[in-house]
Amino acid sequence: MATIKDIAKIAGVSVTTVSKVINEYPDIGEKTREKVIKVIEQENYRPNAIARSLSTNRSNTIGIFFTDHLNSGLRHPFFRDVIYGIEKVFFQKGYDLVMFAHRWGDRFSYTEKSKNRNVDGAILMGMPRTDPNIDRLINSNIPTVFVDLDIVGKKASYVISDNVQGAKIAVEHLYNLGHREIGMIMGQWITKAAQDRLIGFQQKKDELKLDNNNKWIIETEFSEKGGFQAMKKILSLDEKPTAVFCQGDEMAIGAMAAIEEEGFSVPDDFSLVGFDDIEISRYVRPALTTVHQDKLLMGEKTAELLLDIINEQKSFFPIVLPTKLIKRDSCKAID
Repeated sequence: MATIKDIAKIAGVSVTTVSKVINEYPDIGEKTREKVIKVIEQENYRPNAIARSLSTNRSNTIGIFFTDHLNSGLRHPFFRDVIYGIEKVFFQKGYDLVMFAHRWGDRFSYTEKSKNRNVDGAILMGMPRTDPNIDRLINSNIPTVFVDLDIVGKKASYVISDNVQGAKIAVEHLYNLGHREIGMIMGQWITKAAQDRLIGFQQKKDELKLDNNNKWIIETEFSEKGGFQAMKKILSLDEKPTAVFCQGDEMAIGAMAAIEEEGFSVPDDFSLVGFDDIEISRYVRPALTTVHQDKLLMGEKTAELLLDIINEQKSFFPIVLPTKLIKRDSCKAID
């Protein structure tokens, strides 16, 4: 099996140069880099991870933390797609991923876990802003990127969808169909996504001079069960909205089931709009109109941003990804 010395000898460069190419140092000329990479591929050379971590003070490992408050793990459609995008980028760069999961309320130190596993950087998804362990992580100088949580630090930034705008286009779509009584099923207030989607919902209703009836806003968990129970509460009201914006597709699917169980139908009696555009949303009947956020792109941008921080780029900025409306069959125009 070839060693790093063998690669250097065949390529006609120093061992230091080969090491820099392997670890993607920027101070190597492109021709030299290409020559070394060609020899590495020809000789099927694989650097020893332990030796490499000792020489570079890097483990080529990334820690991914996600809040599993629904006990769904990687089956959760949002987490699954974002993580796939993350893995896609890091695989190409030779990094391994370590997954950590916890539930809200657990005593859990992101900093200690990161240090114990010697990760080069951390990605946090689904964490509430109120989590007391976040500040400690930020102050630890461990390179960190947050998904759906707008926190920045010396070595921290975030990637998020434009949730405010996404909620606005959902309300505007319903308004254009003639709906004036619009309710909302929202996620837990302590999440950034729920807060921003509520802000967008209320801002657009104010712009359109629609009544912000708080009885039509039900807070619940981001799940089918949560959507089902919330819609049941809305259906029990004497005065009901004609349309409901659900802050998540799973909520909308649960709401659809509640509507049908009570003898009503979508969209004849109630129009529904979801958020996320998870895969199942196009296959339920009626197919769900929803606000699309590009979860794969979110994962890719998260990985790229974290690599910039790890490699000490002079500047790195938060990334806000656009959303767009996907029109399907769960909404109907009314007079």
